[in-house]
Amino acid sequence: MALLHSLCCVSFSALVIVMFYVSPAVSTSRGALDHLDKLRNGFRVQLRHVDSGKNLTKWERMQRGIKRGNHRLQKLNAMVSAVSTDSASVQAPIVAGNGEFLMDLSIGTPPMGYSAILDTGSDLIWTQCKPCTQCYNQSTPIFDPEKSSTFSKLSCSSDLCSELPQSTCNDGCEYLYTYGDYSSTQGIMGRDTFIFDKASVPKIGFGCGEDNEGDGFSQGAGLVGLGRGPLSLVSQLKEPKFSYCLTSIDETQKSLLMMGPIASGNESLGAMKTTPLIRNPSQPSFYYLSLQGITVGSTPLPIKKSTFALEDDGTGGVIIDSGTTITYLEQAAFDALKMEFIYQMGLSVESSSSTGLDLCFSLPSDSTQVEVPKLIFHFDGADLDLPAENYMIADSSSGVICLAMGSSSGMSIFGNVQQQNMLVVHDLKKETVTFIQTQCHHL
Repeated sequence: MALLHSLCCVSFSALVIVMFYVSPAVSTSRGALDHLDKLRNGFRVQLRHVDSGKNLTKWERMQRGIKRGNHRLQKLNAMVSAVSTDSASVQAPIVAGNGEFLMDLSIGTPPMGYSAILDTGSDLIWTQCKPCTQCYNQSTPIFDPEKSSTFSKLSCSSDLCSELPQSTCNDGCEYLYTYGDYSSTQGIMGRDTFIFDKASVPKIGFGCGEDNEGDGFSQGAGLVGLGRGPLSLVSQLKEPKFSYCLTSIDETQKSLLMMGPIASGNESLGAMKTTPLIRNPSQPSFYYLSLQGITVGSTPLPIKKSTFALEDDGTGGVIIDSGTTITYLEQAAFDALKMEFIYQMGLSVESSSSTGLDLCFSLPSDSTQVEVPKLIFHFDGADLDLPAENYMIADSSSGVICLAMGSSSGMSIFGNVQQQNMLVVHDLKKETVTFIQTQCHHL
């Protein structure tokens, strides 16, 4: 095994994740929009982490995010299991659901503001609606469609109704949308005007949820799906691209979502690394990437090419996901990564499982710096050299430094910690994802 030739040096006081200077981004719009066809330049919306404002350290936020990420991973595994088993045994199609970032928006006329969970792993846009038969507590008033002059029920013959995984036709198009842990939202499909910052977009199809049950929804008053399917926001806007730029897990800095032409980014921000998207007919909402290998320091890991392959039955593969905190690699790949990090770090392995992470090291007591090996993900056509703060986190109070990754069985996930301070552009027309390393709070 080759010795590490290239090291990146990480300084820390409490955490190895670098704290950036605060320069709050101001969410701006390119003008109010009168119709979808006039959505020329797109719009920007600020995002905030679900744990912002809770007086938590970065280490505490990371641990909370890992717990949610493990739960989300279980959902994804449930979906894969449902696909690979007899369809007759599945009562309803299931999707991922939940996420790590919230966006503020308004609905209806007059507009009613609320916060929704942003989810790149599902498609449906929905919010809680009156009259509720089963609704959870939310911080804003529940939307009453009867008080919106622009609300209309979606007809059973509409294209969006036919795209639902499960629907019935009674008083309009009624839906049931079930997530991977069998939490669900149920209600009637409607159309109404949505406002994102100052961009007003009419006739967005969404679920008016009257029966909403399960874990994880209470962070927001609904979800905004940004998946690849026809029900998602990006598909309904007919805009071929969106991007997000996620700051480090820091409550003082907001992240950013951009829709439409302004989402593209350019080389003035940094080097552009572009990789093709892969389609999985069994999971059409997900953004699959072709991960061909991983290098630690100067050592390519001995990972079989088939390890990250998308199988014919829809299992396996690698998805990029904003709603999962850390990256999860298929077990064989993670074992190789873990072994190489142990070799190259040269620190004592911390065996305590209290961190929630699979690999931690004891910090040296006589140093304020620690050297960590470079980490490169080799996507098809894009070698992504990650900054150290995107894969290592330390806590001086407990004396550990940890690899912010975990193992999975089957599907691998490229999580949001590994994407922080990158503009990640999803181009649905070209079917590509582009990474541009930048400082998100400067955009």
